[in-house]
Amino acid sequence: MKNKQVSPWAWVPTLYFAQGLPYVAVMTISVIMYKRLGISNTDIALYTSWLYLPWVIKPFWSPFVDLLKTKRWWVVTMQMLVGAGLAGVAFTLPTDFFFQASLAVFWLVAFSSATHDIAADGYYMLALEPHEQAFFVGIRSTFYRISTIAGQGILVMIAGALETSTGKIPMSWSITFFIMAGLFIAFCLYHKFILPKPASDKPSVTVTASNLMKEFFATFASFFKKKQVAIAILFMLFYRFPEAQLVKLITPFLIDPREVGGLGLTTTEIGLTYGTIGIIGLTIGGILGGILASRGGLKKWLWPMALIISLPNIAFVYLASVQPESFWVINLCVFIEQFGYGFGFTAYMLYMIYFSDGEHKTAHYAICTAFMALGMMLPGMAAGWLQEQLGYENFFIWVMICCIGTLVVTAFLKVDPNFAKKQK
Repeated sequence: MKNKQVSPWAWVPTLYFAQGLPYVAVMTISVIMYKRLGISNTDIALYTSWLYLPWVIKPFWSPFVDLLKTKRWWVVTMQMLVGAGLAGVAFTLPTDFFFQASLAVFWLVAFSSATHDIAADGYYMLALEPHEQAFFVGIRSTFYRISTIAGQGILVMIAGALETSTGKIPMSWSITFFIMAGLFIAFCLYHKFILPKPASDKPSVTVTASNLMKEFFATFASFFKKKQVAIAILFMLFYRFPEAQLVKLITPFLIDPREVGGLGLTTTEIGLTYGTIGIIGLTIGGILGGILASRGGLKKWLWPMALIISLPNIAFVYLASVQPESFWVINLCVFIEQFGYGFGFTAYMLYMIYFSDGEHKTAHYAICTAFMALGMMLPGMAAGWLQEQLGYENFFIWVMICCIGTLVVTAFLKVDPNFAKKQK
């Protein structure tokens, strides 16, 4: 029997809001903050790309989340650790060694967040009946997106307002991270009392660490025996090769002064442009991509999606070469690029589901997400150094050239024409 006393509306929205916010803090807010604190593009791209690593290796420790304690315990504990980590970042920012110290704490936040992802998704499946899972899947995605807007948009705008009012950039970001920490402590306390305790959510008593690992490695090996596995891995690594480089330099480009090739936006303007308008474009693109794929199937929409994730990158070539003064034009270009990314990313997500299908679909999908994170991590590490060698305009031209890789790996895919198509 599952606990029916607490409505899913009381915890599904907050759980997935809490899942999205630390990822945004680690991957996006950190880039904006370090740029405002004077760190070079090379160092920002290299060191923040390393923070993808917990999501890359997540499949290797996910079995132990199943083996030890309950999913509910993992959710609450990881939220407490994320809150502590965000407070730790806030404490380090006023120091002389803030870059090294805050990166170390961001590692704690990243590992806690990746573990929280495993536990939250597992808990969702245990605490809800199948029909409830289907009903709330859109709700959880919506609140994950709202957390992205809250992080990249509202919190960045708060930091910008504090920068303007106090004139002290480190203190402004320190206060912003204290706000995030307080929010997470509140989530931890709320979920400790509100999350149901489903009977099925219990530590395994029949499975031991040794036979669990034996089963895990057998499952892992079966992934590499699938048909077209080499092409699938290349697709997962290179489909987003241009975006993996672009995403690390968008906010530095928006922040850098015009005399060095940037657009000279304030922190508050970036919160609106990239953190709000951009996320709205990303969300609309993703929704539209999902609707069209469900009508025509992945095979029909694979090439349009590969083109639409690639071609809008030219918006940043335009921004870097023209450096328009119009804030409206800058917002429109960011919206177009993010819309294209959201639309084209649908094909990537659907292909991972398609390739994972079979006896071990959950474990194989987790391995796919590891390759997904690796495909963002490795190109991102060199992107800052490359931009500083080439300048912004030539760097964005290079990103456009890299789109050839996206199209090449797409050309080799073989997909069932009926996959993802709604059957009449």
